Amino acid sequence: MIYRKQVIFAVVMLLLLSAVSVDVMAQEGETVVRTGLRPDAPPYGIRGSHPVGARDLVIDGETPLDITVWYPALNDDNLEEAIIYPYTLKMDTPPGTNATIAGHAIGEAPYDLSESPYPLVILSSGFAMGRTVYAWLAEHLASHGFVVIAPEHHERYEPSMTTLWRADITRPQEVLTVLAYVDEQVGAGGTLEGLVDPELVAVVGHSSGGYTALAAAGAQLNMDAMEVRCDNARDVADPNVWLCDLLLPYVADMAELAGLDSIPEGLWPAWADPRIDAIVPMADEAYKFDQESLAQITVPVMAMGATLDTGSPYMWGTPLTYEHVSSTTKAMVAFENAEHMIFSSACEALPLYAEIGFYQLCSDHIWDMDRAHDLINHFTTAFLLAELYQDADAAAALAPGVVNFPGVTYEAQGF
Repeated sequence: MIYRKQVIFAVVMLLLLSAVSVDVMAQEGETVVRTGLRPDAPPYGIRGSHPVGARDLVIDGETPLDITVWYPALNDDNLEEAIIYPYTLKMDTPPGTNATIAGHAIGEAPYDLSESPYPLVILSSGFAMGRTVYAWLAEHLASHGFVVIAPEHHERYEPSMTTLWRADITRPQEVLTVLAYVDEQVGAGGTLEGLVDPELVAVVGHSSGGYTALAAAGAQLNMDAMEVRCDNARDVADPNVWLCDLLLPYVADMAELAGLDSIPEGLWPAWADPRIDAIVPMADEAYKFDQESLAQITVPVMAMGATLDTGSPYMWGTPLTYEHVSSTTKAMVAFENAEHMIFSSACEALPLYAEIGFYQLCSDHIWDMDRAHDLINHFTTAFLLAELYQDADAAAALAPGVVNFPGVTYEAQGF
């Protein structure tokens, strides 16, 4: 039985690989071979057929919001897809310290509107992480026919973490700001004219960005329930109880920042948009919600997590999301023995972190980052193709009987 399952898995993967990784003919007959970060990348971890463009924009307002847009681009001159992104360091560093991230896109390339409008993916970073730290994922999605917009969330890292609570209020609002901007700019004469379909939307996020994705899909804060969770955690000496002290002392401040007259009893207001069709929370912060709150989510969900995560502890996040959302289509991907930053850029792309002693922010103690990113690309791309493009082959690649990667635990319903 085990042998038969392995054979079936191999055949399905071979068929998917042949469908996804067909060579693309460049101008003058040159063959361009598309690959993943490693030669053993799974089918949807292989870069897509679209050249990728990237450009920075600013959403004007009382508090301007910087964004980066990745998109399917024209490359009539066969330019190399190579770019150096500036990276915003949101922590105290020596004067003159500047960081960059190496990527694979063409800056300011013209839009390819031949297959537009494309589905929109809003990419929400981890707390105090710059938006370009996930360029590897954004570029990959754009190569498969998505427009990805990543906002530069307004926050800064401090060792005391006493401002972390602000992000729980401001981040969902910034997602809504991005959506309003897209609505304004997709029409005639707009910056995104003809490029984006604002009715096909997914939110992908890591850590605090995972919280943001959950909130954008309808989950509502419940500080009463979190206080009960924290009391229970203290009773059993749960090592993750430190998370409670980052939030519970500031509940009144959160309510004030949200514009509420008083602290809500039970569920807080929803900061969601009904056009959001799917979410991919990675190493999320589901502990800020309770079962009733997570049950408000009905759209397809792919929850990813790292089982040895000490930043967003696994058992306080990913399994809670998967278990309690009401979605009939959902999946859970667990990277065994991985840490929190498996979802971040590798040190090769962001060398400054290693140079200033923050190697742990761009590496994993067990996993090869390229292998992890190939798998994250595979799962995320297949999921979004299945849900936003109704791609049957992509959905088939997520069937529980097909997914079989060493070091990955997988559960799914609806595939």
